[in-house]
Amino acid sequence: MATASRAIPNFVAGRWTPAQATELLEVRNPATAELLGATPLSTRADVDAAVQAARTAFPLWRATPAVERARVLFRLKTLLDRHKDELAVDLTREHGKLLADSRGEVQRGIENVEHACGIPTLLMGETLEDIARGLDCETIRQPLGVFAVITPYNFPVMIPLWFWPYAVACGNTVVLKPSEQDPLTHQKIVDLVVEAGLPAGVLNVVHGAREAVTALLEHPDVQGVSFVGSSDTARFIYAKTGETGKRVQALGGAKNHMIVLPDADLDATAEAVIGSVFGAAGQRCLAGSVVIGVGEAYGSMRERVLDRAAAIRLGYGLEDGVDMGPVISRRHRERVVDFINDGAQNGAALVLDGRTRTVDRYPNGHWVGPTVFENVTPGMAIGREEIFGPVAGLTRAASLDDALDLVHENRYGNAISLFTTSGKAAREFRYRAGISMIGINVGVVAPMAFFPFGGSRGSFYGDLKAQGRDAVQFYTDQRVVISRW
Repeated sequence: MATASRAIPNFVAGRWTPAQATELLEVRNPATAELLGATPLSTRADVDAAVQAARTAFPLWRATPAVERARVLFRLKTLLDRHKDELAVDLTREHGKLLADSRGEVQRGIENVEHACGIPTLLMGETLEDIARGLDCETIRQPLGVFAVITPYNFPVMIPLWFWPYAVACGNTVVLKPSEQDPLTHQKIVDLVVEAGLPAGVLNVVHGAREAVTALLEHPDVQGVSFVGSSDTARFIYAKTGETGKRVQALGGAKNHMIVLPDADLDATAEAVIGSVFGAAGQRCLAGSVVIGVGEAYGSMRERVLDRAAAIRLGYGLEDGVDMGPVISRRHRERVVDFINDGAQNGAALVLDGRTRTVDRYPNGHWVGPTVFENVTPGMAIGREEIFGPVAGLTRAASLDDALDLVHENRYGNAISLFTTSGKAAREFRYRAGISMIGINVGVVAPMAFFPFGGSRGSFYGDLKAQGRDAVQFYTDQRVVISRW
């Protein structure tokens, strides 16, 4: 049982501050069940204190030259590089993903800080003299104030770094509400932020769940919201912020399809598919979920996927010889198992069952083994909904056209991949896919920090996406100045 002594503090106005909340949520190692801490479910008063600290810090930070703001981020980038190995170990302990995956996540987060260091260039406007006789026109970008950042459990280091470094680089201040399930590693990053010299109140952290999120959405001093989570929640946040005129970028869920043509390099494709579906136990918004074999590719892919999935070794991500870790919690394990049960009862063929997989050394871990269905259709829950677990659905299509028809029956539009050696097929696929993040012979379609990240249709609500120039545009307003002298 978690006690007040294990409560994780909020970070407000440059100080670690106990939350007023009395309700706590245990944070346990998903593999070993070790108690790591307890997340306070912060109240509206806790949220208001953080927002007021951010509001107070905004005028001075907004007036700080962009080059000086960038220097803080340069120092932070150096510190993150210095501590990235220990951050990766801590991340595996609280999330459960493999150490190699944690290292990759930390590195991707650092790359966003690195890109945000270019803010003096990224903020530049445009000018044109003599738009009419004696009139000149210019555009400039200015920060807006306090932004809320609400992030999920699956990438507790990287996803916050998609957002708040850009926001503060642009001259805004931030209240971060990280996932209540694994907030500890980012706490250590906040300590590095302090060491880098970010002024008090520019970045604040409030822990909690629904009440804290609602308080941020309704707070009159919050100018905009960056969110990643389920599509239903993203749609709710989009509507809620619209009522109060806040800016919003709400990244939702996914049901990512991978289409395999007969001319693909099937061995390389199988490796990419396995990494996409089962990496991080399927707890990625870019994880592949449905594999569509076109024509004769289906039988060959089925054999390869089953062989490789059956050989995956479960275990604690800090130990050698492990291919896949646990899911985040017992509750989430039950959700994944419910999807598997539903698929087995409603027409799909369960050809590899991971429901009973265990790890002898860690009997209390949240284990779900690799699971594979075939004969999956878009009308089934396992073919329609985001499972967020290590479950693959196999299905057939007669042609690329038929495969895309299957994809377009789904409400999501996050990522999609095609495996082929045909440039003609690849071009047609890119032209017609209708999905925001497109992979050609790539299983995990993860844009680098200087490109936008975000889906379409039911996977994204808003206009400007995460990362890159979209982030700079989201966290600033473009002013047009017309002058006559």
